[in-house]
Amino acid sequence: MTSHSGRVIRQMLAMALTVALGFQSALAGPVEPGGRTAKDAGARRASGQPCPKLSPDLEETLQSAEKEEAKAARTLGEIRRERLARAARPEAETDSDSTPAEDARQVIVQLDDLAAQTALKAQVARLNGRITRTHEAAGLVTIELPLSRVRELAAERAVAYVSPDRPVKSLGHVTITTGAAQVRNLAGDGLLDGSGIGVAVLDSGIDQNHSLLKHADNHPGVVERRNFTDGNGFDDPYGHGTHVATMLAGGHLSAGTYEGIAPGANLLNLTVLDASGQGRASDVIAAIEWCIQNKAKYNIRVINMSLGAPARDSYRLDPLCRAARRAFNAGIVVVAAAGNDGKDANGQKVYGGIHSPGIEPSVITVGAANTFGTNKRSDDVVTTYSSRGPTRGYYTDADGVKHYDDLIKPDLVAPGNKLIGASSNGGGAGSNYLAANYPVLDTGISARPKERVMYLSGTSVATPMVSGAAALLLEANPNLTPGLVKATLMYSAQLLKGFNTLEQGAGLLNIDGAVRLAKLIKADASSLACGEPMLTSQLPDQSSMIEAEPFLWSQGVITNYGVLYGSDLMTYWQGMYAEGILFIEATPVVNSAFTTVPSLVSSGVKFKSGPVTISNEGILFAEGILYTEGIIFIDGAILSDGILFSEKRVKGEGILFGDGILIVEGAVITDGIIFADNGGFGGDNTPAMQPAP
Repeated sequence: MTSHSGRVIRQMLAMALTVALGFQSALAGPVEPGGRTAKDAGARRASGQPCPKLSPDLEETLQSAEKEEAKAARTLGEIRRERLARAARPEAETDSDSTPAEDARQVIVQLDDLAAQTALKAQVARLNGRITRTHEAAGLVTIELPLSRVRELAAERAVAYVSPDRPVKSLGHVTITTGAAQVRNLAGDGLLDGSGIGVAVLDSGIDQNHSLLKHADNHPGVVERRNFTDGNGFDDPYGHGTHVATMLAGGHLSAGTYEGIAPGANLLNLTVLDASGQGRASDVIAAIEWCIQNKAKYNIRVINMSLGAPARDSYRLDPLCRAARRAFNAGIVVVAAAGNDGKDANGQKVYGGIHSPGIEPSVITVGAANTFGTNKRSDDVVTTYSSRGPTRGYYTDADGVKHYDDLIKPDLVAPGNKLIGASSNGGGAGSNYLAANYPVLDTGISARPKERVMYLSGTSVATPMVSGAAALLLEANPNLTPGLVKATLMYSAQLLKGFNTLEQGAGLLNIDGAVRLAKLIKADASSLACGEPMLTSQLPDQSSMIEAEPFLWSQGVITNYGVLYGSDLMTYWQGMYAEGILFIEATPVVNSAFTTVPSLVSSGVKFKSGPVTISNEGILFAEGILYTEGIIFIDGAILSDGILFSEKRVKGEGILFGDGILIVEGAVITDGIIFADNGGFGGDNTPAMQPAP
């Protein structure tokens, strides 16, 4: 092997591989049927045609490695003879506890039949691999094996799909500007602060000894902690999870200057990122499964994931999305960051950068807004770096044709630029990685480690605000389904003028309106038929006033390729609010036309297709204008006006996104790493929140 070849192979050792292991379900999506043989895989590889059972980035990695083998002047015959020789070794020689370090890869397998797991173990052993973790409830298994044997694994009859176990990384005046402060007294029997609601924070850990997060009266702080990485710490040496937890549930320090949205919530500190802010998708999946299993014990109603990966797989196949869907189906609200890929290196606005698991329809996907440090909302805008839709995960069919999801995301935006939160003590080191390596983040207002605070920016900072808002809604009305929580947050949001739904979703988080709505929803609403009255009294004035500035609610809900709008959305129960139902199921495309499903959407609800821009005059979805400008994607391609969708003409107005526009290819990162959504840590260079004097 040449030195160049060795260098490439060593670089690829940083990436682990995940094979989705599952069962027959609608989520399995359009994958290649089982039954392909190693001969089939070899023929496909020789022809250069990608294998539909391999995720796009995994296929690229394999092709790159195979090209390097060819450069090293090894013939296919030699490679084949070596592999046959390995396969012929006695099982005792191959069924070892570890794979050679220079070629080790992590994997997980989606089976057509769960009973095949026993046979799979022997098959993996013959491939010089081993099963390292089993996610039985999710239908996922993590496996370690050589990269050179992945195609053989995918060719197994029982294997449905293979995708990378992508490394995970964290994503990079709050109560007043969001409206949380003015609903504190709406609990009826005390403060509305998220009391009794369990919120799982999947991140780099939480410094529970920090003054903003330690246990105190009316502030439970961290009630349980688990580490799902290879480490054993919980105290956040990286510094990200502690800041995120402050936005969600920070306590009373400096006269409440840094108080979080739901300070009474019970935090579950689930560490999935290491001391450098990185982790693995399999660790995140394991944490999600733990939440499902322990939902009743800790009353876990919300999962916060201020992390994400560039989307390659369709949400139907992406392992993180599948795990998030299981949590949603179990009655847990899942909130995830949109990502920070809203502009390129030249500052040019780009679209299509929503991260996984934010591409998952059941997830509440959060973008970042810039408050400019003021409590008033009239000057708020979407940050330049907040990832824009549509979602660009895709699957490749048996003919090599790519099919993109192209869903409208994010669902809403929340403050996320230059916000101040707790700075962890780095597990006793005196400082955390972020504060030590980026001094500009440190506010420098306290020498006491337990009281230090720092700035962070990004959709990861905005995400816990929405998670905190969900906790307040669930305290106000514990019977809300995850779908109804999502709908209430979107319906009450404030549309920002000059931005479209691919940038802001349904608008800026408005906790005042959302809580007032939630308190009016009947306790038995989920037992109603679609179209039956859902409120205990008349729908209130659909507006809020924060810092003496009135504004109207958006009065709409984002679905797959458009928006449902009108007061009937909240006046009457909609079937799409039921547990386990997705909003995208309510507005399918049938016979090349948009439709609504009567059992999921009542007759009085209106639908507008395509992305919508809120003009300078427009303040409601009903008054928004269709987005008709060209759209520039991350790789520089331009999607001009058009109505192509899934290679078919679609009747109706607005833009839908046709297959063939490449987006993630050509992006800066193509190796499967899950990035930190920190907006470059510094965020947009504008006026910002000020520390307490």
